[in-house]
Amino acid sequence: MSKPVTIIMIEDDEGHARLIERNIRRSGVNNEIIPFTNGTDALNYLFGKDASGHDHKGEALLILLDLNLPDMTGIDILRRVKENSDLKCAPVVVLTTTDDAQEIKRCYELGCNVYITKPVNYGSFANAIRQLGLFFSVIQVPPAAI
Repeated sequence: MSKPVTIIMIEDDEGHARLIERNIRRSGVNNEIIPFTNGTDALNYLFGKDASGHDHKGEALLILLDLNLPDMTGIDILRRVKENSDLKCAPVVVLTTTDDAQEIKRCYELGCNVYITKPVNYGSFANAIRQLGLFFSVIQVPPAAI
């Protein structure tokens, strides 16, 4: 039996984080969501005590990643996750205000699975997140390397 997917949300804007979680819940997704407001804390969690990523072996993780963080870029986090043998299969959904074509291309080249530009309008943003929640309810997420 597979373990439930844990959603790792890396988002420094508290309002966006609340909106994301509320609308994921409204779409019927009740998985655990672990929020982080900066890259350092998120990487410490993902890579664990020994910085190897082994702490999450066998767990199914899905990462929601903002690119604009106070202490590092989401690109740095994406690169580190996708280079790690234990974490590289974890789907990464980039959810950011950045709509630069080069940045989008770079994220996909580094291994992001989905790139979503946050709509500026509240209603559109809430709707996009509800749709993302529906997407989460049907995708299959592999466990971290066993």
